[in-house]
Amino acid sequence: MDSPHGAAVKAEDFGLKGPRGWVFRGVRLDAEPGSLIAVEGPSGSGRTCLLLALTGRMKATEGHAEIAGHRLPRHMSAVRRVAALGPVTGVNELDQSLTVAEQLREGALLQRRYEGPVRALLRPRAERRTTAQTRIDGALAAAGLDLATLPKGPRTSVRDLERLEAVRLSVAIALLGAPRLLALDDLDLKLSDSERAEAWTLLRSIAAGGTTVLAVCSEAPDEATVLRTGAAAAEPAAEPEPVAVAVADKKTEDTEDTKGADDALAEAGRA
Repeated sequence: MDSPHGAAVKAEDFGLKGPRGWVFRGVRLDAEPGSLIAVEGPSGSGRTCLLLALTGRMKATEGHAEIAGHRLPRHMSAVRRVAALGPVTGVNELDQSLTVAEQLREGALLQRRYEGPVRALLRPRAERRTTAQTRIDGALAAAGLDLATLPKGPRTSVRDLERLEAVRLSVAIALLGAPRLLALDDLDLKLSDSERAEAWTLLRSIAAGGTTVLAVCSEAPDEATVLRTGAAAAEPAAEPEPVAVAVADKKTEDTEDTKGADDALAEAGRA
């Protein structure tokens, strides 16, 4: 049974086939609520597509998964309501033209419109503003982002943020909706070793608070539940092998077509 906050994540022979072949196939996973799950593999190996499929943003074509008890691919909209995206290139990026404060206010406004009953929208403006600021402050604290440390404080342009600061801001915006599953793409992209360690410390703290975390990376930490995706095999087998397994003792090879991954990502319906 799920905890009040986190979502159990399960998958059985979960796969997605694009126009040019399998993007990922044979994914098996059984993670408890509040788990830290890492999708580990090289760029172009279907990692992002797997993340989007597990969060209800891309429709799988084989097998099934369950997120907080909602079965995929049948109940994608229900999964989207409990799963929030952090940074995902081309899908959920920060607006470089905004300041940090503007980006946070926009996130809070969108969240209120999506989740609140009509009567919540009829509350006095001052009350709505106070409620939104309280939510923003809590999300910033959880994401470890202190606006006072930024070059221009809340008025700092998003485009001027360091990579780790941008990750923290994206996480804060995702947490505004109190999701049961938080998913992030390319977590360790362009991060130094020390910054990578800080990023994983952040995600561990979020998972420890009860929210299940799913993060795409090139190298997973030891304590994470790991789904591995691999580069295309030199000699493809007649039947593709699974490209990802949960907490495997050894890496599995696959016959994934990276162009198929690109096609599937381009054609997928995004919510």
